[in-house]
Amino acid sequence: MRNVVVIGGGIVGLAVAWELSKRGQDVTVLEKEGRWAAHQTGHNSNVVHAGLYYKPGSFKARMSVAGNRSIVDFARQYGVPVEVCGKLVVATEPAELPALATLAERAEANGVPAKQVSPAEAREYEPEVACVGALRVESTGIIDYEAVCATLVRLLDEADADLRLNTAALGIRPGRHGGVEVATGTEVLQADALVNCAGLQSDRVAELAGLTPSARIVPFRGEYYELKPERRHLVRGLIYPVPDPTLPFLGVHLTRMLDGSVHAGPNAVLALRREGYRWADVSPKDLADVARFPGAWRLAKKYAFPTGLEEVRRSFSKKRFAASLARLVPAVTEHDIVRHGSGVRAQALRPDGSLVDDFLIETARDQVHVLNAPSPAATSALEIARHIADQVSA
Repeated sequence: MRNVVVIGGGIVGLAVAWELSKRGQDVTVLEKEGRWAAHQTGHNSNVVHAGLYYKPGSFKARMSVAGNRSIVDFARQYGVPVEVCGKLVVATEPAELPALATLAERAEANGVPAKQVSPAEAREYEPEVACVGALRVESTGIIDYEAVCATLVRLLDEADADLRLNTAALGIRPGRHGGVEVATGTEVLQADALVNCAGLQSDRVAELAGLTPSARIVPFRGEYYELKPERRHLVRGLIYPVPDPTLPFLGVHLTRMLDGSVHAGPNAVLALRREGYRWADVSPKDLADVARFPGAWRLAKKYAFPTGLEEVRRSFSKKRFAASLARLVPAVTEHDIVRHGSGVRAQALRPDGSLVDDFLIETARDQVHVLNAPSPAATSALEIARHIADQVSA
């Protein structure tokens, strides 16, 4: 039996650990926080993505389409709340119709069940929506990803996996007789293999292990509002805008959650700390890392004006945020929404300033490092886990 150390207790790390455990591996999971799913997994929109947006043949396209099925099957098997409700992607002006048609073509190429519908047909799904055309995507759903993680933890515990909260990896080096040694501060763990699923800290963990990662993590915070209870009737399901194909973010959208609440967002602003959920969360070290990275300046040169500036303005202006929502559902006003927390996206960025638009997994001897796994990684977690387990077992 091989021993594998997995760093990171979000949904990807836990899914990898469970897949390895099912294959007969002896697994240890290290999570530096005091709870599982503390960061990206516990702060996302809980959407089961269909695989609509991604380049055909890419990791994201293949793993999201397969993951859409596997994560729903997992939830139903283990009693995790899930609902396959479908969504609308809406063009709010004629200039967006060509992009909507391209999206429909990509859906067909990726094997995603989707169809273009007229404005009247769109209003049959969402009576309050405003659009000149829409795409109906049937396989999109909503789920409780924290509950998925709690189930994975239970399954791992039943399989006698070694699950360690409040345990950071402080040092990584090759083992004297092969494999990897991981120092935690209280002991040195001997492992045959290491899997890095550290999310917002994944590039730093890779460096700790002696790698020079091809991309760096730049954190982007996404802020959410929610509709007041008396205005929830304005949204029946999920309503998304046509995304800007040059950006990795899907734009502010409306999502009815499993409890009936309706979340609105997220926007996208640079986080001033890797795990910074408010403007007040500032890390000089994290900011210095961004400032020293040439790719960040090249990205800023391309997107700071007007895109980045508008995102910052929207962060501070409830009125602007509401106006973005009103493009989709005109009845929404700034009086209808209240703040509802935020999440931080671990976006990998290359030195030339280009955003890594696919899952990025790099390997070294006895090591696998997941260096870019933002959305739709939660949807794809079980598929990512199978891919990584194949690499570890090879």
